Amino acid sequence: MKTNLKAGARAVRGLLLTGAWTLGSTLTAPAFAQDVTATETRDMPRVEVTGSAIRRVESETALPVQVISREEIEKTGITTAAELLGRVSANVNGLTDGASINVGGDQRGFNSANLRGIGTSSTLVLLNGRRMANFASPGDDSGVDLNNIPAAALERVEVLLDGASALYGTDAIGGVINFITRKDYQGLEIGGYVGKTDEGGAGKRTLSISAGTGALDADGYNVFAVADFQRTNALNTSQRSFIPNLRVEERLGHLLSGYTSPANIRLTSLQRDRLQELGFTINGQPITNRLINLSVPACDPPANVYLPAGTGGVDACTYNYMGDTELYPKSEKASLLSRGVVKLGGGHQAYAEVALSRAKTWYTGSAARVTGYIDYSRVPQLAGTGLDELDDDYPGELELRMRLNEAGQRTSELTSEGVRVVAGITGTLGGWDYDAAFNHSVNTVKDKDTHGYVLYNELLEGIYDGRINPFGPSSAEGRALIDSIQVNDVVRRARGTLDSVDFKFSRAVSKMDGGDLAVAVGGEARRERNRFTPSELLLSDNINNDAAPEGGRATSDSRKVAALYGEVLVPFAKQWEAQLSARYDHYEQVGGAASPKIGLSYRPQAGMLLRASAGRGFRAPTMTELHRPTVYSATATLPDPVYCATVDNNYSDCADNWDTRRYSNENLKPERSRQFSLGAVAALGSHVNASLDYWNIKRTDLISEIGDDIILGNLAKYGDLVYRDEDGLIDYIELRKENRGAQLARGLDLAVTVRGVNTPYGHFGGRLNGTYVLSSKIQNAPGDPYVSNLNRFVTDGVVQRWRHTLSLDWDQGPFSANLQNTWSSGYEDQNTAINIDDGSVVAANRVKSYSLWDLSGAYEFDPKLKLRVGVQNLFNRAPPYSNQAYYFLSGYDPSYTDPRGRRFYASVNYTFR
Repeated sequence: MKTNLKAGARAVRGLLLTGAWTLGSTLTAPAFAQDVTATETRDMPRVEVTGSAIRRVESETALPVQVISREEIEKTGITTAAELLGRVSANVNGLTDGASINVGGDQRGFNSANLRGIGTSSTLVLLNGRRMANFASPGDDSGVDLNNIPAAALERVEVLLDGASALYGTDAIGGVINFITRKDYQGLEIGGYVGKTDEGGAGKRTLSISAGTGALDADGYNVFAVADFQRTNALNTSQRSFIPNLRVEERLGHLLSGYTSPANIRLTSLQRDRLQELGFTINGQPITNRLINLSVPACDPPANVYLPAGTGGVDACTYNYMGDTELYPKSEKASLLSRGVVKLGGGHQAYAEVALSRAKTWYTGSAARVTGYIDYSRVPQLAGTGLDELDDDYPGELELRMRLNEAGQRTSELTSEGVRVVAGITGTLGGWDYDAAFNHSVNTVKDKDTHGYVLYNELLEGIYDGRINPFGPSSAEGRALIDSIQVNDVVRRARGTLDSVDFKFSRAVSKMDGGDLAVAVGGEARRERNRFTPSELLLSDNINNDAAPEGGRATSDSRKVAALYGEVLVPFAKQWEAQLSARYDHYEQVGGAASPKIGLSYRPQAGMLLRASAGRGFRAPTMTELHRPTVYSATATLPDPVYCATVDNNYSDCADNWDTRRYSNENLKPERSRQFSLGAVAALGSHVNASLDYWNIKRTDLISEIGDDIILGNLAKYGDLVYRDEDGLIDYIELRKENRGAQLARGLDLAVTVRGVNTPYGHFGGRLNGTYVLSSKIQNAPGDPYVSNLNRFVTDGVVQRWRHTLSLDWDQGPFSANLQNTWSSGYEDQNTAINIDDGSVVAANRVKSYSLWDLSGAYEFDPKLKLRVGVQNLFNRAPPYSNQAYYFLSGYDPSYTDPRGRRFYASVNYTFR
């Protein structure tokens, strides 16, 4: 622990010196109100800052808010909201396209935010201060799909790094991310972007068009629209040199597949024993295992290899899918945001906003794996061995584990569409500022099997009768059969709808020593609806590699939510200000709770602020957690201690990928939370602002599943979740959503901003935003010890101790440049994967730190035309090696790394005025 703290301190020290001393560093923070005169303060516009419902002069508040401007986004070459949040240091383990690479994976296509690493469902994402419908497909996570955010229309992003259940609702425990779009645009602007990777693949092209007319103050109205179109090409493992450098076959052969072409044969114990008695050999050696392949050692490379230490073992072949799959999916994204405002007179305005989005992503994996069956007499090498004389369940039948290359790679098309319409009125009434609106938001998801998925029963018939050859090319008749049973069907449809009416009133009530005593009250009533519709074909359970949900039915659920909240801003002394707020939420079928919060700020002198906050909250279970259909899945390769005790702990016999069944739970209670923060903000001279905030979050009645590795590691406590057959072997493991134990997370947020450093060589500035996590751990049940995932990969991920983004800026005349670094600390790897061939455990590993540098430069020909060119991942840093066994992709962790490598891009913006 001391070593980690020292290392973190050295990292912070070094970055401060780099950012603040060498170049003077970073982005722009708002100035302190004390730095301007009282007259100037009165004349400055009052705005609403995320974390408060009361308009005020923009300044630092009692709650820490990180603001990312449009200019900063443009400097990085980022074009999507998901890419942007990947550079927010407090965002950990959000869902990404890379982590979605899978065949039949849960919630593919969902890009999410996850502040503090405490769960996507505990991070609230807003668009212009209001909710959006969550990603509709049922799964473990609930939140807004970042693909539905119109990135080209963004003016800024405000990240509230503090729980805000008292103002925004129950799912804001980890914090709030408020995407704020342009409000009053005039003119016409066209922007284009072209990106290309150094090694090929994952190229990107974008086009955006912004148009607006009407000056609100002069004309009484403004209408504008922003349209954005993006296309990204796929990236295959064969296009990246770092993939062979990971040495997956050597290091992680046991994570590869035993489904090969030509097919492996899975013998029963009696079949193996008979062949051993007959002296049957493969590759000149007596067989030792139940998995054999008659083509050993040839195995039809490069995808199918002879790998004695791999899944296939010494008598069979192993399929290396890491040489034959995608690292990054092809995608097409389009969005349109339109907003209109009209003055009604008397200080009132009416506004309407329409946001449309569609993200289409194509996931391509390896060819289908098939468990097929054939009579042993069809295999010439085994003819005459008498396998039909054995007392097996199916005498003479061989089980095949084959790769159906002739059907092509498995490809799915995932389409996520968003529609959001907001209509409202705002103004001043009786001295009260008010805002009221109706919000209709919809997300629809279509998951389509397009190629490589085939009808299972017809496939089995073709294998058994010999039309499809599992050991080599099939006949013309067999290939025709495969073509005829290809699936091209939308197998899952989901639709989530949110309809709400909200209102808010605020005003200054009286004068106090520190300013105006102000109050705000508001409320919301909304209805949430989710519908999940599997296709008839999927429900027939006849698609190979795409199983039907248990119960075989569609689901449709809805509930009503009502909330009231209030806030009081109390500047009770010249240097002191208190922010008191509370909210009551009531969820149909779940119940309600009050969420109070207090914030306190103290300004001992000009340019310094001390702040603190404390609050409580609750998170109601999502409808997915309450009603999701059962999902069939499997564990990573784990040992069964009960079975292991009978075979002298030989993992080659007692470890396997055990089946799991993941259940929702209609009886879930809300989670409870408490959080507090302490911080300081200081102007260090005329150029540097710095802030340091300590945060602490605790959740109880945690809604979660117990990790399968935790269950099998403590059968004395969790053995009732493991279901066994009549022979005592694991049938399946129950992973059920329950209110279990607690979660603790605490850490420090550091921000350093330098601006306006003028030299003969130009103007310098920049910013450092970093998060140092002190603790991140989960308790699976009351009384259990906490399990820490801080700097340690546990079950499904890791929370790195230190993450930062460092940005350095320079400009002189029409020229400007930006250098940015994103960094994540190294950590202890998962270190649990097991080779079921020889029973060995993967070599322990520590994942190296991950650092990416981006460089861009721009030239402004005139106020109308601006050109920017840049390099992302300047030093072509590859993802560090990891032995994690949770994600489909092996050899590295795809949840936070970027396999695209060095990328070059150019963008141009032209404005017609």
